[in-house]
Amino acid sequence: MTVFTNFEFFFRFFPIFLTAYYLFPKKWQNPLLFMGSMVFYSFGQIRFLPLLVGLVVLNYFFAYRIEGLGDSDLTKKRIDLAAIVLIDAGALILFKTLALTVDGSWLPLGISFYIFKMISFVADMYMGKITRKINFLSVAAYFTLFPQLTQGPIMRYDQAVFNKPRKFSLIKLEQGLEYFILGMSMKVLLADRIAILWNEISKIGYESISTSLAWMGAYGYTFELYFDFWGYSLMAAGLGMMLGFPFVENFHHPYASKNIAMFYRDWHMTLGSWFRDYIYIPLGGSRVSSICIVRNLLIVWAITGLWHGGTVNFLIWGLVLGLIIVLERFVIGGLLKKFPIIGRLEVLIIIPLTWVVFAISDLKELGIYFSRLFPFFGIGQTANPDDITKFMGIYGGYMAASVILLFPAVYRFFTEKQDRIFAVIQKTVIYVLFLVSLYYVSNGSSNPFIYFNF
Repeated sequence: MTVFTNFEFFFRFFPIFLTAYYLFPKKWQNPLLFMGSMVFYSFGQIRFLPLLVGLVVLNYFFAYRIEGLGDSDLTKKRIDLAAIVLIDAGALILFKTLALTVDGSWLPLGISFYIFKMISFVADMYMGKITRKINFLSVAAYFTLFPQLTQGPIMRYDQAVFNKPRKFSLIKLEQGLEYFILGMSMKVLLADRIAILWNEISKIGYESISTSLAWMGAYGYTFELYFDFWGYSLMAAGLGMMLGFPFVENFHHPYASKNIAMFYRDWHMTLGSWFRDYIYIPLGGSRVSSICIVRNLLIVWAITGLWHGGTVNFLIWGLVLGLIIVLERFVIGGLLKKFPIIGRLEVLIIIPLTWVVFAISDLKELGIYFSRLFPFFGIGQTANPDDITKFMGIYGGYMAASVILLFPAVYRFFTEKQDRIFAVIQKTVIYVLFLVSLYYVSNGSSNPFIYFNF
């Protein structure tokens, strides 16, 4: 049930929860959110529920101590902050290491996301960004808010409305439902369908595919990852809106960006801003010498890579992106301003290549895949030079639909207010997408979200 594209979730759990949420007295909203989130999490990994609750209690305790100290004892505040950050980071590293070395089942659901929420909350309390008095139930509801518990977005406490009752709104309910449907459609009708392409290429064996199919696979995985995670983010944001929270934007048309640095300001925005605010800026950010800026960027990108996974390919992925962003900033920045087309081509060509590094953990297999992408460095002719014809016939429509949805204007048609005639068309299309998505879900044609693995 922790997958939103699940009948149990959106036909049982969420309608029952939403009804109780707005029928009970408003003072019960935060307790209901916390209890509902515990039930939601229990359906996924009940054995790790004590870990989640324990970390909630510990982080609240340290935040409460820091709040109570005020400015009276900065040394004690620093000690408390350092202690809880070490506990949180230690728990994250421990379970990620166990999942990598012992068994993947040792990775608690959502730990990468709720740990980052906890660290940002205590750090904001230390820095005085949270000015209202906190209480346990509002903090616990924030840490465990079920639409964001398993994959984010990493909403900050000051963005949310936990300190006062949230009002029911038919407009927000409708808008939230429409965002949920758009996200589900991206996930079920695009990401899950294109995922089959990547799986089939993996089964064939990278050494046996043609160069054209290798490039199709790279773009296929690019679309799969994008619409899987953007779809999840829209679903989470829509659920949040139905519960009275503000819309949290996590993707802002990254493939329309002018360069790779801008791409990662628009991709997984809440994670990127977290790394900026709690790692990059404390290291000195951009207020230091050029050499130190390079150091800071590479440290942040190395940590970003390792956050996604402990295998070497994730570290390579992070460092390659860090180096590209350094080059854009210090070497080719002027060229990109003079010829913006270069930066756009960078995004559309280099980003899919980096996703191949992200996707393939075996370095030998990764090398073989790149030898198919660039056969003049590789293993010669493929055994199936015409394989692209077969796969384009099966997946070409999904690829074309993915390309069309990359254009911001297409997305805006679904989300912005239209005049009366276009509004009818807009809502008709959205609810047709919902029915088609339900059909695929009912036939067991939906996969777990990719970021469950991180």
